[in-house]
Amino acid sequence: MSKDRHRFFATAAKGVEPVLAGELRALGMRDVVEETGGVRFFGELEAAYRANLWLRTANRVLMTLREFNCPSEQALYDGVRKIDWRRHLTSKMTLAVDANVRSSTMKHSKYAALKTKDAIVDQLREKTGSRPSVDPENPDLRINVHIDRNHCTLSLDTSDESLHKRGYRTAGLEAPLKETLAAALVCFTEWDMKSPFIDPMCGSGTIVIEAALKAANIAPGLIRKTFGFQQWLNFDKNLWDSLVNQAEGLRKPKPQAPIRGYDISGKAISAAMENARAATVGPFVPFIRKDIKDLEPPPGPGVIIVNPPYGERLGQKQELEPFYKTIGDVFKQKCKGYSGFVFTGNLELAKHIGLKASRRIVLFNGPIESRLLKYELY
Repeated sequence: MSKDRHRFFATAAKGVEPVLAGELRALGMRDVVEETGGVRFFGELEAAYRANLWLRTANRVLMTLREFNCPSEQALYDGVRKIDWRRHLTSKMTLAVDANVRSSTMKHSKYAALKTKDAIVDQLREKTGSRPSVDPENPDLRINVHIDRNHCTLSLDTSDESLHKRGYRTAGLEAPLKETLAAALVCFTEWDMKSPFIDPMCGSGTIVIEAALKAANIAPGLIRKTFGFQQWLNFDKNLWDSLVNQAEGLRKPKPQAPIRGYDISGKAISAAMENARAATVGPFVPFIRKDIKDLEPPPGPGVIIVNPPYGERLGQKQELEPFYKTIGDVFKQKCKGYSGFVFTGNLELAKHIGLKASRRIVLFNGPIESRLLKYELY
């Protein structure tokens, strides 16, 4: 494997950057720098392998190829062609280009992706006599173009599919929380992984499963199996296999803490159990059908976290007001000694909890600005 030092950028939901930076430092990554929407770090290709295997809160790990000024479509085309793409692609391989354009002369992300693709295939056709095909769904090489204020960053996507696709969500419900954001919520609770962790409205189980994976020290990449870098020309299978074997050896037989999920819906509980089995945490995470009003958590201290619905239409919001009051009542009456958390995209509804939050963390659930509210329950 090449010992060249590369610059990487791990992307994340807005607000998650501090947690992701902590993960990277814990993995021993060098020169970790938080930026909006992700974290920069440096290392050899092994760093990308380990990041994809172990990071819980990153969406993608991008490897920067070059940066250049990009005031026009011709500047983009010429800048892309300055890379010798024979190092990364053969005519028998497939490629895809993802582009994101903001505040630039070029206005359309799809057009930027098309010009980048043209530059790559034109160069390879001229140099080799043939060109690779495009496969947007399952490419051998995924290329990322980010143009912000006419500055282009051109990268290879080491992950391919977003890392939130762990591979365990076999059963889903409507509006599920992304696994990477759920993992970030677990980190923000500062749970000690020894005391109880409770989700009384667990839905398909994502927050609880992510808590169990962390507590059992299970690398999320062990479940997923496939990553973009495995199709690269310079893929080092021996190194990857050794990192996977090392991760397998570091997983614990089971978490030290009691971790439980509850939901009033039998369908949700069935989905959560199926997902937990697929995530290899099924044997030590019970999911129980129960209304939040009937919750009887183990004695505190511990963490209780709720991600309630927050309604898209006015009528829905009014219907949910008593429900948010119930969350506050359960916290006050049944969760003494716990740290309580509510993750919501509706601060008006959150007022009906009736408790004063000791901390408010701004996070983005997709495009929705949300809050993780912390309550000290005495």
